Amino acid sequence: MNTVSAPLQHPGVIAIADIPVVSVEKMRETLASETEAGNRIGGLFGILDEKEKPRLLLVMMADRTGSFHVILSDPGEAYPAFTPDFPQLHLFERQLHEDFGIVPGGHPWLKPVRYTGSADRPGGGNFYTVQGEEVHQVAVGPVHAGIIEPGHFRFNCRGEEVLHLEIALGYQHRGIQGALVGGPDKRTIHYMETAAGDTTIGHSTAYAGVCEALAGIETPARGAEIRAVALELERMANHTGDLGALAGDVGYLPTSSFCGRLRGDVLNLTALICGNRFGRGLILPGGVAWNIEESRADTLKTRLKTAGREIADAVGLIWRTPSVLARFEGCGPVPRETAEDLGLVGPAARASGLSGDTRHSHPAGAYKKDRPALVTAEAGDVAARASVRRDELVHSEEFILRLLENLSAGEILRPVSPLKRNCLAIGAAEGWRGEILHVALTDNAGRFSNYRIVDPSFKNWTGLAMALRKQEISDFPLCNKSFNLSYCGHDL
Repeated sequence: MNTVSAPLQHPGVIAIADIPVVSVEKMRETLASETEAGNRIGGLFGILDEKEKPRLLLVMMADRTGSFHVILSDPGEAYPAFTPDFPQLHLFERQLHEDFGIVPGGHPWLKPVRYTGSADRPGGGNFYTVQGEEVHQVAVGPVHAGIIEPGHFRFNCRGEEVLHLEIALGYQHRGIQGALVGGPDKRTIHYMETAAGDTTIGHSTAYAGVCEALAGIETPARGAEIRAVALELERMANHTGDLGALAGDVGYLPTSSFCGRLRGDVLNLTALICGNRFGRGLILPGGVAWNIEESRADTLKTRLKTAGREIADAVGLIWRTPSVLARFEGCGPVPRETAEDLGLVGPAARASGLSGDTRHSHPAGAYKKDRPALVTAEAGDVAARASVRRDELVHSEEFILRLLENLSAGEILRPVSPLKRNCLAIGAAEGWRGEILHVALTDNAGRFSNYRIVDPSFKNWTGLAMALRKQEISDFPLCNKSFNLSYCGHDL
């Protein structure tokens, strides 16, 4: 393989001085050779070096070896864009231009990722338009009818058929990545837990992996197992809620009503562990803050088995009701090739036949010994995205029960020593929406000089846009819910 990137394992750390710095053209060659070898793009980031000069940092995911490959480049004020050859980098390059003013020449649609107050703001002008007889636009948002964060959806339609959907987000940019510079400090874990609030465990687990790699420690076995229990409970709660919401979107109230309650039952199991339904306060660098004693483990197992049976009954109604399946099947398909080109992750990718799952490809902690079975589908439509969630619910429950039955003895939390200086570290977790990636660089004092987060929503929103092509506009709520992406996770 013609590549000059530096490999590191997961969770892994490497001295910044050991990362190759190459020309932009060499980085392009590395992108081509890595993807040809079957590796995936984790992210392309703009970072500042010790002289406050912007650089490109490319992170590749080598699924076969469970490693990451990293490479740096000095792009200058402009460089030929990667996006025409690697479409999944389109948002990364737009963000690079927005943050640093670096121009990726030849980018097909170089507009801001987030609201800037200018005419080119996400919810303002410069939208792609389709010309032709009977073509009209439908604008939805950014203010919506429900309790939801702002996002704008611009449909170009011919009659009821959607020809193109453009999604503009970033109206409530919180600046989390910038606020992390100079950490870690007392605020850092709270930023991680609220990066995407419904993914508290996923993001805090990835962050903990970064800190542990930089500190040169491993999570105690029992602490790692409790983390995995919490991560799978988070997956189960959200998959249950999503399947209920999908049923609600087609007016099927039995599953909708049952799953609304059952999602709460699963969230309450996380609260039984740490006192918070979303798991806040549970994950810390070095392990976890709360133990699961034998009596509590027994209670968790009993309540989880009950919830699992009821979830299976409620969700099973979907596949026993032809009118529901008729709405799901064939709605919003994303072909495998499109999913691969866009770099989709999580259930959305696995529903299109891709097998990416960091629990399998880049296992850490308890997932090194055991993990839930990998679930995929082929059709890439709403039915496939629903079936992946349904099957993952079963495998996550079985995995949690195995963990609770065989919790290791010993400590749950280790002290974290000072972080290594002038190093790069990567932590990943398979959140319920998909792959979560955290990348940190430290300075001469061992503090964060750069911190970058890739929430799965950042990669998957374009998949929703593709799913709507040639669909009726009335299918949008159902397709949207079948992805159920995060506005705030997209904009960090």
